[in-house]
Amino acid sequence: MAHALRLAERGIYTTQPNPRVGCVIVADGLVVGEGAHLRAGEPHAEVYALRMAGERARGAELFVTLEPCSHHGRTPPCADALIAAGVRKVTVAMVDPNPQVSGRGIARLRAAGIEVETGLLEGEAGKLNRGFVSRMTRGRPWLTLKLAASLDGRTAMASGESQWITGAAARADVHRLRAAAGSVMTGGATVLADDPQLTARDTGFAVRQADRIVLDSSARVPLTARVWQGDARRYWLVGRPPAVRPEGVELIEVACGDDGSIRLLDALAALAARAVNEVLLECGPRLAGAFLAAGLVDEVVAYLAPTLLGHEARPFAYLPGLEQLSQRIELTFVDTRQIGSDLRITLRPGRREAA
Repeated sequence: MAHALRLAERGIYTTQPNPRVGCVIVADGLVVGEGAHLRAGEPHAEVYALRMAGERARGAELFVTLEPCSHHGRTPPCADALIAAGVRKVTVAMVDPNPQVSGRGIARLRAAGIEVETGLLEGEAGKLNRGFVSRMTRGRPWLTLKLAASLDGRTAMASGESQWITGAAARADVHRLRAAAGSVMTGGATVLADDPQLTARDTGFAVRQADRIVLDSSARVPLTARVWQGDARRYWLVGRPPAVRPEGVELIEVACGDDGSIRLLDALAALAARAVNEVLLECGPRLAGAFLAAGLVDEVVAYLAPTLLGHEARPFAYLPGLEQLSQRIELTFVDTRQIGSDLRITLRPGRREAA
């Protein structure tokens, strides 16, 4: 199963919105077939493994990181393919959280007389598909807040100048994060101030270009903004529709709160409805603080540069109303490593009820 998980990792940058899946077929103690799902619409991991194994799949044991599908999507059901191939036993890391599949593929295999075991390296399989699991079980994407800040927690000078706080190696690492997440989101204020592209560039390998998402309650972003360029999926989430929209950009109207800002949970639900599994949030301090305060951030990736910008520079999150230590937002360190001259720190916020 560990090998199947390594195969599944081949699809980290390309499978969205589908889950990352790997498969291994073993006969007489030898691997006779293996495969990974790489892109939506292409064959699933089980199909590649069966093709490689051929007749050696009959009577063999198959290891797969996600329950074989039992429904017709872009491809036929994998459960039927395994039955036709005559495999003896199927070991599944995790049951598919997709309600269309959950348990049905396993039931179909067992009904055909195939022995099925589940749960082997289930945690590792879940981590690999955290966005897919989040969309299926919570109705919203997994959201990672990315920050680039000085050692004193500042993301820009008071004037707004911010390029570049971190070094080239850290910026290249961000492009890999974008590709792995599959979607990048920012606020209208950031687009107006910086005109970012939000593309995954210079990764050194083939990637599926990340979706680009802009939260813009008053629809202020101009049609000429660089974020609208290119052929990736692009979403403009607005509180009220603009007179015109850029070609190829999907306009999504989202309800606003009393303060006129977009309801963040509703925005994430709208993205989940469009098969967005993960979102990398790259934004200004107000939107970052709003997502943190709402309890909607699943992970924080902070790049800290060995520099100081001073107390007048802008913080990485505005969190008004925090007056006592008991109100603080607590985070847990997950990983710390040096990227070039900077530190990359991965943290998980404590659980807060999504507002």
